[in-house]
Parts: sequence; structure tokens; C-alpha cells
Amino acid sequence: MSGHAKEWFWIIFGLIGQIMFTGRFIVQWIASERAKMSIVTKSFWTFSILGSSMLSVYAIYRRDPVFILGQVPGIFIYARNLVIMRNSERRARALAAQEAQPSRSAGAGETGAANAVNAAVAAASAADAAGAPGSERP
Repeated sequence: MSGHAKEWFWIIFGLIGQIMFTGRFIVQWIASERAKMSIVTKSFWTFSILGSSMLSVYAIYRRDPVFILGQVPGIFIYARNLVIMRNSERRARALAAQEAQPSRSAGAGETGAANAVNAAVAAASAADAAGAPGSERP
């Protein structure tokens, strides 16, 4: 590949990364408009990872330390948000499966306090799954 063609390849690569990175805001905006509330979807974080990764590679090619430091750390944050979403979905599925089972009465081994604790855990898991503000757990 000639020097000119190589340069165009990297410019197009960087532009595609920037389009993906910007596309995440469009996806988030559409989801929020549909829900009539602020929503951050899996696709937002996926676009964030892909766009930031491509921009990081582009920045490394350009040997631009400011650009590199601006993009690389975000990749880990975006990935962590996907892990948090996956864990919340797992908790919600486990809760739904638990709720689908016949409940035991307090006389069958559980005390009223245990029932209250279970109800609190279920409510926290449901808030987690719904993405309620402040429901994030470490």
C-alpha cells in the first residue's frame, strides 16, 4: 500500500470509529424518547466500546498521547457497565424464577423477619434490573 493510500485508510478508519462513537448518543436518544425517560441501553455501551477502541487504535497510529489518554480508559468503563447490566439481568431472571416457585408460609420454616428480608432483597434486585437511579451496587 502506498503512503497516500495508507494515510487514507487510517483517516477512513478514524472516521468510522468517530461515527460509531457518536452513534451511541443517537441510540440513547431514540431509546429515551421511546421510553419518555432517560435510558442507557446495551447498544449504547457496545457502540461506546467499539467506537472508543477504533479511535484508540487510530490515536496509537497517530502517536497522539492526548488522544490515547482520552480514549483508552473509557473502554474499561464501558465494558464494566456491560458487566453490571449482565449481572442485573441475571439477578432479575433469578428473582423471576424464585417468584415463579410456590411460596412457603411462615409456619413452614420461614419467620416473618426472613420474609421481610427476602422481600427487601427482591425489591432491590427489581430496582437494579430496572436501572433505577442509585440502585447500582459495587
